[in-house]
Amino acid sequence: MIRSLYREQDGRIRTDLRPEQFSAALQDTGGLLWVDISAPETSIEPANTCEPILCETFGFHPLAVDDALRETHVPKVDDWGHYLYLVLHAIIVDQHDDNRLDTLELDTSELDVFLGKNYLVTYQARPIAAVDRVWSACQRDLRYLGRGASHLLYRLVDELVADCMPAIEHLDEAIDWIEDQVFDNPTQALPERLFVLKRALLRLRRVIAPQREVLNKLARGDYDVVDADHRVFFRDVYDHLVRLHDINESLRDLVGSVLDTYLSVVNNRMNDVMKTLTIVTTLFMPLSFISGFFGMNFFQPTTPLDVWTGRIAFGLTLAAMFMTPIGMYLWMRKRAWT
Repeated sequence: MIRSLYREQDGRIRTDLRPEQFSAALQDTGGLLWVDISAPETSIEPANTCEPILCETFGFHPLAVDDALRETHVPKVDDWGHYLYLVLHAIIVDQHDDNRLDTLELDTSELDVFLGKNYLVTYQARPIAAVDRVWSACQRDLRYLGRGASHLLYRLVDELVADCMPAIEHLDEAIDWIEDQVFDNPTQALPERLFVLKRALLRLRRVIAPQREVLNKLARGDYDVVDADHRVFFRDVYDHLVRLHDINESLRDLVGSVLDTYLSVVNNRMNDVMKTLTIVTTLFMPLSFISGFFGMNFFQPTTPLDVWTGRIAFGLTLAAMFMTPIGMYLWMRKRAWT
């Protein structure tokens, strides 16, 4: 799907531009054109429809277009002279069960951006909520398109970074929930959930760290396409990413501490179990010795013990021998030893 927003020089907004009209819109240096290309989910070869527009209409380099159509890149920025090619990532929180904080996972979606003096082209292989929010805001408020292409890019990047904070908060809540479980109910499933959170934090770090460098380059003023007045806005987003990176690193350290705490709690519980079993074994050891010693056939009874050697006594003995292990097992289950 190809959609466009075009702000003419007189301030009017048009949303009905066709791809063959993009070239004429680019000639208007006082206007602003935003073209958003979304690859349909059923499309096997999106290059058939996207590549001619990107290469012929906008004149992008084939290498940059090929990078945009392949969702395999980390966040980066490439300077192609009269335009910039940026790769950004959006964070998507996937929580399988709303009632369980430890089931969430993080996913990323790539957003490719071409920034020129009077145009912005975005390509998304999968729908990104931040792009839709900025698109709707541009239709409601004309000021979004009235401050130039680089300011529109700032709005887009700011929304992408804002989506990282809910992900950080969800991960923080999940770690707190697991911390409580470590002391209340340290089951064997907790380490697996901790490693899931650790992978999510590592994936988030792989997005935030390079994306922070992208914003740092935009804020330093290394590119002529970015207006000097708008660099301060990118510096503000860069500060947000620095703070998110620090929080992410602290959460990673916290996950490691929770795992160490879990292992300590499990070891302490095992020590308590072994202590109890040792006491039980020590108490019954003299009885076992005495019963084993007098159970040997070295002594002849001086009193008649026919009742203790009859069928009833034999059956009761077998029942006691059968029920004692079951009772011990149930007792251990009640104390959460098994």
